[in-house]
Amino acid sequence: MKKDNEIPHSAVPLVWWKRRWAQNGIFILIGIVGVYGFVYWDVVSRARESYQEAEKYMLWAQNPDKKKEFYENDFRVKKEELDKERSKKKLPEEDYRRKLDALEFDKQYAIEESSLKYAYQWYKDTAELFSPPESRWVKMAREKTPPTLALWKQELTSQGVPFEDYMFE
Repeated sequence: MKKDNEIPHSAVPLVWWKRRWAQNGIFILIGIVGVYGFVYWDVVSRARESYQEAEKYMLWAQNPDKKKEFYENDFRVKKEELDKERSKKKLPEEDYRRKLDALEFDKQYAIEESSLKYAYQWYKDTAELFSPPESRWVKMAREKTPPTLALWKQELTSQGVPFEDYMFE
């Protein structure tokens, strides 16, 4: 039963954050911030991975034996997989030989390929593809790109490989 001094429910003013438009706006704002946060996290984590890949190649440029060891181990693992397939009679001898030759070629090519070339490309890609935001990985890659390019040019010159500066862009 309604009392005379009672204010009707529809006449009670709502606090602004309880209004439907405000709740929808807050929900949308939280969604936008969440999406931007996720994108930021994704780009920075990709920059970190890219930078670490460049560092791996720089380490290999300074220590070619580590590079050779890595590719020898990779070859050994893949050869063992081929050997298992062949022993289970899932792989004919002709296919086994062809795949083994391809593995050997890939290993030799990777070992002989310039680590400085890949380090430069990974640094350059980190700096160009993953900014903005200007993360620490992007900043470090930007610092290391020019010296790495200079080292790669020295390597090419010492090998007698002709090049022009426009070829590196």
